[in-house]
Amino acid sequence: MQEWRLINCGEQSGAWNMALDEALLRSVENGLSSPVLRLYRWQPATVSLGYFQQGCDVVNLAACRTFGYSVVRRFTGGRAVLHDHEVTYAVISPEQNEIFPGGVAQNYHVIAEVLQATLAAFGLQTTISSGRKERTAADSVERSACFTAPALSELVYNDQKMTGSAQKRLSTAFLQHGSIPIDIDPKRLYLALNTGDTTNIEQRIERLAARVGWMNRWLEHPVKIDAVEQTLIAQFKRLLNLNFKFDLPTAEETAVANRLLMEKYANPDWVLRGLTLS
Repeated sequence: MQEWRLINCGEQSGAWNMALDEALLRSVENGLSSPVLRLYRWQPATVSLGYFQQGCDVVNLAACRTFGYSVVRRFTGGRAVLHDHEVTYAVISPEQNEIFPGGVAQNYHVIAEVLQATLAAFGLQTTISSGRKERTAADSVERSACFTAPALSELVYNDQKMTGSAQKRLSTAFLQHGSIPIDIDPKRLYLALNTGDTTNIEQRIERLAARVGWMNRWLEHPVKIDAVEQTLIAQFKRLLNLNFKFDLPTAEETAVANRLLMEKYANPDWVLRGLTLS
């Protein structure tokens, strides 16, 4: 049985969440930390951009200001995500061990099975996607939003994507962070990401809503974030045979995160590259 750290810092800014994720990955990579399961929330709600996305094609800053959303750039790839009423997790672990013996694809699959068991505990029997099936994207939102198309080992229910995830690998360790939406407001999601055509907005929102999934959309009795977090922890323990030690970031990890915060995640030039700040 492996002992992992369980870190839950509650609600934090998007910039701090991303800075701490990277600091923890560096800590595990350098042999300063055992593997980590981190759970976190976002205050305020935040649009996170994939590392390689061009901001001017992805996010509507004016709409984000209206809704009170912040914007951050992840150090992982993938598409834009609106983080609001969701469970967000990060798994940080060395590779080439009994839990994660393979590479990227196998890492995704191991974690997908835990996420699948978590949703099944609430009655949602999902399937694990074998990879993104690209559809013809009608506008900028459908091209740039994470939850419009399932990627490798993401969960699908009623042809709707139910989880999103992305990985970052260093030489001997990796981080996978992702989200399980509890509730999504498709209109706000669309408007926060719409940088293109503004005609037929309601039809476009309806089309987006048909492709994204969230737990309370399908459950007879709505669930809360706390319940899903506790179930996720229990499934990690059960399926991966883990023992968790409740913990907080060390002083060194916090110092590294603060430096990364200033250099990157709270630095508008880094976060909003390619955006017109109007």
